[in-house]
Amino acid sequence: MFDTELRRKVAWLITVRAIIGTALLGSATFMHVAAPTRISVDPFFLLIGLLYALTIVYALVLKQVDERRWLIDLQLVGDAVIVSVFIYFTGGVASYFASLYALPIAAGSVVRFRRGALLVAMLSAVLYVQIVASQYMPATSVMSHGWMSGQSVDLPQTPVAVFISVLNVLGFFAIALLSGSLAEGVRTTGVQLEKASSQIADLQALNQHVIDSLSSGLATTDVELRILTFNRGAEAITGVPFRSAVGRRVDEVLQLSWPTIEEIRHDLRIVGTRRHEFMYHQTDGRGDIEIGLGVAHLETPGGRAGYLFTFQDVTTIKKLERDAAIQQRLAAIGQMAAGIAHEIRNPLASMSGSIQILREDLPLTSEQEQLMDIVLRESDRLNTTIRSFLDYARPQRFAVKRFDIRRALSDTALLLRNSSDLHERHAIAVDVPESEVWYEADEGQIKQIVWNLATNGLRAMPDGGRLQLGAAEPSAGWIVLTVVDEGAGIPQREISELFQPFHGSFTKGSGLGLAIVHRIVADYNGTIEFRSEAGKGTTVAVRLPARSVVAA
Repeated sequence: MFDTELRRKVAWLITVRAIIGTALLGSATFMHVAAPTRISVDPFFLLIGLLYALTIVYALVLKQVDERRWLIDLQLVGDAVIVSVFIYFTGGVASYFASLYALPIAAGSVVRFRRGALLVAMLSAVLYVQIVASQYMPATSVMSHGWMSGQSVDLPQTPVAVFISVLNVLGFFAIALLSGSLAEGVRTTGVQLEKASSQIADLQALNQHVIDSLSSGLATTDVELRILTFNRGAEAITGVPFRSAVGRRVDEVLQLSWPTIEEIRHDLRIVGTRRHEFMYHQTDGRGDIEIGLGVAHLETPGGRAGYLFTFQDVTTIKKLERDAAIQQRLAAIGQMAAGIAHEIRNPLASMSGSIQILREDLPLTSEQEQLMDIVLRESDRLNTTIRSFLDYARPQRFAVKRFDIRRALSDTALLLRNSSDLHERHAIAVDVPESEVWYEADEGQIKQIVWNLATNGLRAMPDGGRLQLGAAEPSAGWIVLTVVDEGAGIPQREISELFQPFHGSFTKGSGLGLAIVHRIVADYNGTIEFRSEAGKGTTVAVRLPARSVVAA
């Protein structure tokens, strides 16, 4: 970079030299032509030609000044010589152009700093003293012969000439020191500025890396809510590229309604920043997500310049919160289950037994027998509900052993084929790997998971359909069991409520099947995922850790 800057300075010097030299020498030539004197105009023509010739040479060797710095020194020496010759032919010590030496001295300080300025000042002093000496001692000067003898001028007395010469020489060095110091200061300042600029660029890059590394979305807007910046986290959450987002209104990109925008502005004026949550439809086809949004004023030294929007995809967090709420509700119900068993089950058994004895001992009419049968059936149904409560609240913990998942699915499919929920238009298939899928767990509980999900699948297909039970080989530390039906599907809004007790939508059953499934899967630190489409069926995937650690 330094070499490029040096070459630019030298090119600037060549251009300025050609312009100033042409103006001065051309003016002098015109004056001598308009008012002839003893001096011929030939020297000025010679200087103009020499100036242009040197300019061409300097331009040709411009690319070499990076490696051959002495070429710059030669240009500065040439400038001092040309100025000296010009001053010689305009009167020497009596010339009004002695101050022109300041030009090459200043040029030397620009391209070679203090060293170049002092070099040109020293050379200029030597040449100027030689010019003055040639005027007062012509016999000893090489410039006292022929056309180089200059014009006849009124020379000042020797003491005055010495004073003028000393004054000019001191001026040369003063200009060299001043311009050299200024050039050094500029160079030092330039280095410091370049260093500061580099540091600022590094800080800006670090700041940008930090912003882009945030998993949260970060967007800034002006006061008109037009987006100014949009980090990578925002792109990942919304699916909107940076270039497409910048310049658009933030309510359009984040799908914020106008009432929400007004509420945000009201909060910033009165209450302060407040959390806002809303549903966002991703345009890249990934579905709907829940977004948590926070807004603050964008403060700058000049005042408030807009707004700062920070947002996160809280879909998973909200799901966990809903699951935790379900767990709390289910835990409360589980605590009630033991009390229900003691308070209802025992009296219910006594009542059922008494009815059976009365039915056998008493002479009953057909209507009375029918009523007693109803009481017994309802007693059995109520007993089944209580038993389900107990299974949910305190699931039995059998011996955990190593078994083949494929066998558990096959046994469950066999039971389903002989269950009352199956009719002739149903088909049950089992899709498992050819090799064993070993797992350490309570085999009865795994079968209960599959049984409850499968019976729900059969009941969701009252007009028939295919039910598929499946298992995959362990992958990434998980074993996945799937139950796929071709039923009516589950509305999206109801999926989060499926695990609540008594949420069953079928006429048969206690409404506790999925709650029990959820409890067992949670005990194994697993997860349950529902994918359902109206009219096409439901897929339930149960993910269990390959090495299960059953919760106490």
